[in-house]
Amino acid sequence: MALQPGRFLADLHALRAFGAAGEGKGVVRPAYSEADMAARDWLAGRMVEAGLQPHFDAMGNLFGLADGPSLLLGSHSDSQPQGGWLDGALGVIAALEVARASIESGGPAISVVSFQDEEGRYGVTTGSNVWTGGLSQVEADALVDHEGVTLGAARRIVGDRAGGPVDPARFTGFIELHIEQGATLDTADEQIGVVTDIVGIRDRTITLTGQQNHAGTTAMALRRDAFQGLVAFSCRLNDRLRNVVTPQSVWTIGHVAVAPNASSIVPGQVRFSMQWRDAEMDRLARMETVIEETLAAVTAEMALGVQSGPLLGLDPVAMDAGLRARLEAGAEVVAPGMWRRMPSGALHDATNVARCMPVAMLFVPSIGGISHAFEEDTDEDDLVAGLRVLAHAAGL
Repeated sequence: MALQPGRFLADLHALRAFGAAGEGKGVVRPAYSEADMAARDWLAGRMVEAGLQPHFDAMGNLFGLADGPSLLLGSHSDSQPQGGWLDGALGVIAALEVARASIESGGPAISVVSFQDEEGRYGVTTGSNVWTGGLSQVEADALVDHEGVTLGAARRIVGDRAGGPVDPARFTGFIELHIEQGATLDTADEQIGVVTDIVGIRDRTITLTGQQNHAGTTAMALRRDAFQGLVAFSCRLNDRLRNVVTPQSVWTIGHVAVAPNASSIVPGQVRFSMQWRDAEMDRLARMETVIEETLAAVTAEMALGVQSGPLLGLDPVAMDAGLRARLEAGAEVVAPGMWRRMPSGALHDATNVARCMPVAMLFVPSIGGISHAFEEDTDEDDLVAGLRVLAHAAGL
């Protein structure tokens, strides 16, 4: 086998330099930023050197194409606004190394992809969603980030790199290597997690409108404070969801914008994100009902206006049995007795790709279960173990 772990790790650290920030191994490389596009240009160059044909589509998804039908490997290379060096990047660089080693050893045809905007600047795994037909380009271009910039405007940075669409039918399947982003493997001192299924997600933006007023002269009983509406909603929601959810269900208010955001003004408006995840479709729907009922009750009691944005999300997806079996066989070879089957509580591009082809995923440990933070890290021995399992499943 021509697999070279040292080369793989060197490329992984080289990619980290694009948008490097903070102490340690932090990365700031959000979708369509200058750092993001510089990283993609670097990746395109490495694909050429490996013997692959780089191709950008209109969204900025970057493919490294092998000739003829091939297995597709990869993930994404954009980051959270303050993210870690491995989230997404690991899957892309591991895919590149496996494809490169396969070419060098005369192995099977393997293509590589780095999807755009997996981290949700514009919703949920936007690049792979458009590529697989879950969202049209026109619909995607109308999406707006937290700063009011449309996706259509942001993707102009792709410029003349963009070519035509890549037909998913040219790929026989998709495998994505990723860090776990949780503490299960790290706590159990295990090296590999073979994913059984990926949870579903729902996400929407909600705006509460009250009355902006003077903070010194407006009596508490007369206030229509939009921020207090959010506080009441959040507290009640936690209580009302208690009999609906399981210990694996999660919900998050993760982004809040208060207007006018001044210390001497009663907030007249608050805009916030509402996201929830679960592995069961019925439970996702029941959680949505509780959220809507709680929101309606709070806004009626506090005389607040409410406006809800479009409901975005993806349904739960089970991994392909055949590809999963190949990963399990590889895990037993590389890490005997140190691997497990497990669900993914995080969302991944594989969810979208499952519309078009068989998909599978594997995890390596996240130290301390930390991800979406500058402190995100994984032991290099575990990174190499993941690479070797991926190569085994790819037929090397």
